Order: sequence, then structure tokens, then C-alpha cells
Amino acid sequence: MTTSPHSAARSNSSNSGESFASLPRWRQFLLGACNTARHLGATLNWRRDPDYERRKMQHEWRMKQLENETKQIEKDILRVRNDSDLIRKDSERIEKETEQLREENARGRQLLDSIDALCFPPESSSIPAPATEPDSRPTSP
Repeated sequence: MTTSPHSAARSNSSNSGESFASLPRWRQFLLGACNTARHLGATLNWRRDPDYERRKMQHEWRMKQLENETKQIEKDILRVRNDSDLIRKDSERIEKETEQLREENARGRQLLDSIDALCFPPESSSIPAPATEPDSRPTSP
């Protein structure tokens, strides 16, 4: 809908010379509305906008596209949250396993130290001990 200035004022009657009172009510209403618009200095020009349907279709298509993008983003956010939960759980599991391995390594070192202390006393070495004197006790036959 557009408005355009209108400088010429028209009479209340139609071109055929009919009086305003003899016109049907709907026509009287329209003439009154037009005269009011003319009095205000403009007339209403109702024209079909040929691009309206195209713009409307583009707008609806864009709205659907945005809805699909929004749904995809929401899915991605849920996936990232799930992935971060999985990563957090995996990290906790790895930390527990690492602590268990540290404890087992400590026990293993303690066992090796015990084996070294029991099997290889500090006084023993790979150099043969000097020969000792034979026992002076007689051996029985």
C-alpha cells in the first residue's frame, strides 16, 4: 500500500451527477473515506506487490534453514557434552589405574629389595671367600 499526494479535491457526488444521499451505503462509506483521505492530502493506492510472494517464500525458506541450523547446533552441543562426560570419566578411570600401578610398582620394588637382601647379603660377593683352615676335629669313621 502506498500513499501519494493529491491536490485536487472532488465533490461528494459521482460523475453521473447523482446526489450523495441516493448512493448505496457502501458507496457513501467509500466516498466519505476517500474524501477524508483527500482532506488529509493523500489518496490510498492499493496495488499488488509482485515481489511480496517471492520475499515471503525466501523468508519462510530462511526461517526453516535457521530452524534446521538451530537443531543441528543443539545436537552438536549435546554431543560435546556427552563427549566431555566420557572424557571426564575416562580421565578419572586413568587416574585410578595410574594410582594402582604406582602402588603395584612400589610393592614390586619392596619385593625386589627383600629378595636382594635375603639372597645376596652384603657380606657375600662374587669373589670367592679365602680358604679357611680345616676343622681340627677328627672325623669319625
